[in-house]
Amino acid sequence: MTAKNEHGGPKNPFTLLAKDPASRARRGRLTLPHGIVETPAFMPVGTVGALKALTPRDARDCGAQMILANTYHLTIRPGEDLVKKLGGLHKFMGWDGPILTDSGGYQVFSLPGKEITEEGVRFRFEVSGERIVLTPEKSMEIQQALGPDVAMAFDECIPFPCEESYAAASIERTLRWAKRCLAAHTREDQHLFGIVQGGLFPKLRERCAKAISEMPFNGIAVGGVSVGEGHENLKTAVDLTERHLPADKVRYLMGVGLPQDILESVERGMDIFDCVIPTRYARGGTLFTVRGKIRIEHNNYRRDAYPIDTSCDCYACANFSRAYLRHLFLEKEFLGTILASIHNVRFYQRMMAGARAAIEAGNFTAWKTEFLTNYGFAADDDVNTREESSESAGPRAASTQHERPQDRRGGAQRPRGPSGPKGRRR
Repeated sequence: MTAKNEHGGPKNPFTLLAKDPASRARRGRLTLPHGIVETPAFMPVGTVGALKALTPRDARDCGAQMILANTYHLTIRPGEDLVKKLGGLHKFMGWDGPILTDSGGYQVFSLPGKEITEEGVRFRFEVSGERIVLTPEKSMEIQQALGPDVAMAFDECIPFPCEESYAAASIERTLRWAKRCLAAHTREDQHLFGIVQGGLFPKLRERCAKAISEMPFNGIAVGGVSVGEGHENLKTAVDLTERHLPADKVRYLMGVGLPQDILESVERGMDIFDCVIPTRYARGGTLFTVRGKIRIEHNNYRRDAYPIDTSCDCYACANFSRAYLRHLFLEKEFLGTILASIHNVRFYQRMMAGARAAIEAGNFTAWKTEFLTNYGFAADDDVNTREESSESAGPRAASTQHERPQDRRGGAQRPRGPSGPKGRRR
């Protein structure tokens, strides 16, 4: 039986282990029913209960500690009742580590023709076309049936941009829904996290953050980011929220997945992250390396005998060349997608392990600066992508952003020509 807090729910799973002296970066530990998660941590996304092109064993071998699945998609197919009947989400998908489920709110609010009321959100079911309503109580019912370690409160995801008056009314609805989620959530072996909204409005972020922090959630997420606001506005939203969050609870930055966005947010006190970017980019042939992203189909790699990244210890880099990966993608062999996905997920896990070690050593800011300098991030790389927006664009859309061919040592070549470093092809 999971230890309980004074409100009857499971005890706070987060332990703060260390702080970086020159920033707000934190080193922590989440102790969940299915395992321990060392933070900062990145969760690969298995929206429908599967990590695309990866087995659970692959994910574990890459260093993934916790994964995310989505309530909305799983209730469409195969349905939460079947998942529960077959032993819960962990057994259903063959993953024995911690799982977090999104509430379904983001997906529902991105649907056309939705109707938001105090009761919940009315929309048309994708499969049958049936008009249904998703309420805070229904979201809790579905997530408790699925059985993840962490369930998320049902909130209204505020679009960007929006009027302050709309955002103000929205966060009050989110706060009322948060209370209904707490009342409806009864599963003792499952943690429930609240979500802070508020757009880029300082007073609204403060209002929502303080109110959610006062409720008996065991973790707090920062929502309403990675919805097109860009890198600088993302940092602003995190800053506006983090200063009002309790230090003893885990902070989850939802849907943020570019390396520069993650590390800037770690520096601002965020602990866990999720995004489809590693696997989605992999399916389009864009691979992450310590020297920047590469497009493996580029002609530069036609005879390249080096691994994707000479510093990487993943299965793909240990056994295959860039030339072979390029051949697989050109021939549309699915093995190429598998190997690229393994590599990208491992890149993210190595990055997070480096961040944890740097915080422990007390030099995170210097480590982050060196990492992003080597990676080649510049101020013009002002892009971030949330789950459904990236999925709907198709795998090639994201894979063409800010690419730089690599030299044979694994280092990205600087673009040449009169435009200099900023003259990258978009």
